Amino acid sequence: MDTEAMKSKGNTVGETAPIGNSSAADGNGAGKPDARTRKQNAETPDTGKLNTGKLNTEKTRSFDEAAKDAAGRGDLTKPRTVYVVGHKNPDTDSICSAISYAYLKNQTDGERFRFVPARAGQVSAETQYVLERFGAEVPRVLDNIGTRVKDMEIRRVPGVRSDISLKKAWTLMTTQNVYTLPITNEKNCLEGLITINDIAKSYMEEYDSAIVSVAKTPYRNILETLDAEMVVGDPDGYFDRGKVVIAAANPDVMENYIDEHDMVILGNRYESQLCAIEMQAGCIVVCLGATVSRTIKLLAEEHGCTVISTPLDTYAVARLINQSMPVDFFMRKEHLMTFRLDDYTENIRETMSQKRYRDFPILDKKGEFVGMISRRNLLGVRKRGLILVDHNEVSQAVDNVLDAEIMEIIDHHRLGSLETMAPVYFRNQPVGCTGTIIYQIFRERGVGIPAQIAGLLCSAILSDTLMFRSPTCTGMDVEAARALADIAGVECETYAPQMFAAGSDLISRTPEEILYQDYKTFEFGDLNISIGQITSMNAQELDSIRERMIPLLEKLPGSRETDMVFFMLTNIIEETTELLCYGKGSEHLVKEAFDREVKDNRAQLPGVVSRKKQLVPSFMTAISRMTAL
Repeated sequence: MDTEAMKSKGNTVGETAPIGNSSAADGNGAGKPDARTRKQNAETPDTGKLNTGKLNTEKTRSFDEAAKDAAGRGDLTKPRTVYVVGHKNPDTDSICSAISYAYLKNQTDGERFRFVPARAGQVSAETQYVLERFGAEVPRVLDNIGTRVKDMEIRRVPGVRSDISLKKAWTLMTTQNVYTLPITNEKNCLEGLITINDIAKSYMEEYDSAIVSVAKTPYRNILETLDAEMVVGDPDGYFDRGKVVIAAANPDVMENYIDEHDMVILGNRYESQLCAIEMQAGCIVVCLGATVSRTIKLLAEEHGCTVISTPLDTYAVARLINQSMPVDFFMRKEHLMTFRLDDYTENIRETMSQKRYRDFPILDKKGEFVGMISRRNLLGVRKRGLILVDHNEVSQAVDNVLDAEIMEIIDHHRLGSLETMAPVYFRNQPVGCTGTIIYQIFRERGVGIPAQIAGLLCSAILSDTLMFRSPTCTGMDVEAARALADIAGVECETYAPQMFAAGSDLISRTPEEILYQDYKTFEFGDLNISIGQITSMNAQELDSIRERMIPLLEKLPGSRETDMVFFMLTNIIEETTELLCYGKGSEHLVKEAFDREVKDNRAQLPGVVSRKKQLVPSFMTAISRMTAL
């Protein structure tokens, strides 16, 4: 008796049974058309040598290496990056203090952290002059400190090639405990995704006996899946025509069911093998490791029939043959939901909640595959480290500052609305410049001050104190500036006018550039009041700028989340300010604060040169009185 008939008791004797056992589904779970319909649109397989079953390791690590990656964060021994940044629309103090404090922190805490100076806006002409004068680089822009995808625990799952078998993909998923496999090409670019659900549907819902050929299954996949050897044929070829049948009948009956190019699963019966070859079968699979005679080999070569020998029985071959199909046929290729490393988590959170996918691929700037994230990774995202200098109010800080881990605050302004989740190092002193505080910290910690850093800090103090003319200036500012000037090799009285002259060249700049080079918004109860300021030693230049600024200032109240807008035109030499006032209630506020009449939206404020120590405190006192009434 035929050994295959004995092993295949589930098949009715005398019948040749078609085989196939799932309806192919794409990555979204939608069923695919009939196999013969799909066959018309199937792509021509790559004729090059296959890399079946191999991981795509040119640009990614192996699964074992990936499994050792603690939480997807990469090398945890590397210092953590912490940004040191000043306020929006930064002035010279904000930029120079950020650079200097980052340098100081790298000297004292550089083993655990990497401190990077940053800026939250454009560099002013004055600040640009300072940086060029002392050979310092312009800090990088940091306009949003919100957490990004690269701050999440990314699972560094290596990509696999699209020609690996479903069985190989399943094995990788189960051994590595993942639910989604990324399919990448030789350049590590994402081609598609396949999930455990896709594989389950391909196995459970497909009943088309031609599905194996429609999928253009590589013979190497079949050999690997069936633990078989190629007796006759090309291992690098494809089974791309015909259906799969089991030869469970005698040759007379088989002739009615075997078509040209079919794959026939059979046993050791010589006449069955001969019949299949004569019926122009494309491939015969000989089970139970039965010996293939020399005659059958010669006939198979003459007829172009592939002969495969496997130690498995008919039942096992019939069950496993569909698992040899390439993942390319079932993977989801279109409308892939991917994210980039630089995407903000606040932007992807809603998208992830709306999609019913378990995993989402991550790409780098070049579009190359990096790894996978899931919804649970949003829970453990690590906030970005931040040190604030020269401000402590949310309205003046970089966007999403409350989503960052604020580690320190160094400032010389009033206490603002900023709140932190945990205690932080907060140093706030009533001096004229943040640079003065940083100079003191250098001395307290015994860190030497290079000439470049000394020049930056000296410039910050001279700028913020208007060369010691501002009422905010203290003896500590003067002492610090002169000590720093000695280190930097400059004379305060000679250098300061040169710096101010560079910053006063405003004729060539647009009104927007002039306004936002030093522009802050303050919260006074329910009011948001914005105050901009420019300083100059040239009264005619200030008069010219005033006329250019008026059209812009008239538009601002009610926009940009501000109720009132004030613009200070400060003459350094005369120590006076002309204040431009716009917005409902602005004129009344100025009269209440300074007892000055406002005419044509303008008020003259002799002796007022400081926004921090004169204008803002006077506004706060006036608003308090007005609220009490």
